[in-house]
Amino acid sequence: TEQAVAVAGAIIGGIFLFVLIGITSYLIWKKFCCLLSYEKLTSPVKTTNANAIFQDQSTSEIQPKNTSRSRSIPFIIPPTLHGRDWINLTNEEHIQEDSDPCMIAQSGPRSSFHSLAGAYVVGTINPELYKFPEDKSEMDFPEGNIGRLWFSIEYEQESERLLISLIKARKLQPPADSCSPFVKIYLLPDERSYLQSKTKRKTLNPQFDENFVFQVSSKMLLQRTLKFLVYHVDKQKKHHLLGQVIFPLKSETLTDDNKRVIWRDLEKENLEPPSEYGDIQFSLSYNDYLGRLTVVVLRARGLKLQEESHAGAYVKVSLMNHNKLIKNKKTAAVLGSPNPVYNETFSFKADQTELDTASLSLSVLQGIKGETHLLGRVVVGPFMYARGKELQHWNEMISKPKELVKRWHALCPSM
Repeated sequence: TEQAVAVAGAIIGGIFLFVLIGITSYLIWKKFCCLLSYEKLTSPVKTTNANAIFQDQSTSEIQPKNTSRSRSIPFIIPPTLHGRDWINLTNEEHIQEDSDPCMIAQSGPRSSFHSLAGAYVVGTINPELYKFPEDKSEMDFPEGNIGRLWFSIEYEQESERLLISLIKARKLQPPADSCSPFVKIYLLPDERSYLQSKTKRKTLNPQFDENFVFQVSSKMLLQRTLKFLVYHVDKQKKHHLLGQVIFPLKSETLTDDNKRVIWRDLEKENLEPPSEYGDIQFSLSYNDYLGRLTVVVLRARGLKLQEESHAGAYVKVSLMNHNKLIKNKKTAAVLGSPNPVYNETFSFKADQTELDTASLSLSVLQGIKGETHLLGRVVVGPFMYARGKELQHWNEMISKPKELVKRWHALCPSM
């Protein structure tokens, strides 16, 4: 029995001795590898005096300079990190070496930033590299501009909610020196109900940052139009309309993940009563280089719709030459509104030599029980076909090539 115990003790002691030798060998090997990693630096680190490092910099600051002063900003080391060497390794990482606690760090030249007492300049930062791009929409205002409005829209398919964020307005033109603006938001063709923002006191550049919600089905969404009316409140609490923005929703792709900032210039509202058969607004432009005539059908107002019909009104644009039809194009129909918004663009090929004999006919139509009913018509063209505002619009288009010329015109019955 005593012999067995002795054998077991010898075996256990041998195992313990073997483990101890293995641990000792591993620690020696690890220390040896760490020493090798410090020897593989790209270049030896030279210990120099901190005053010597900045000698050239301090000397150059004393000497007068003829060149323009640099706009760079000093990059400085905090006082808590003084006396520590920073070494560049081959893998572009940085290791901070422990300094001798018995050594006192030598002070370098003081930074001109007095609030950072004890800090030292080690380099500079170019602030031009960190500037945000300028927002040109807040800087580029055309002549005659009466203000600009920023907003964003988003549509939630599941809840059928139209989310509108009213962001800001800039460069408003009030009738008085001061301005206290607010905004009314309509979802046309419903002009009886609206949502209203808070009033911002005494500012031409109000920041609204308000959210609004309209409930509208996905089937009717693209037939709706947003209307923003910007008002000013004077000291007598009277409201003065500064301008409006008309934004057809069919011009935007609305999804849950598509939310972007949109801006539009304010337009003056036509305060004159509509003519007998209604009015239509459109833009004309002619590109003499491409030989292209462009028509933008914007909106109509005061249309005499047939009450018994639920069909929408649409606009047919016809290019004529010597009273001969060249081409027809049509807008989509807008249902149930005497003030429809179209905002559709059409282009026609027209040589410059043909402009003296060409004309444009815009007819507002409504389909009733399979028949087409004419609500009104207007013709623009040269002296041969038009007079008054219609002739002026055509001539202004020719005198301002590649520029959109926008006008209102009264509709007339069939001629």
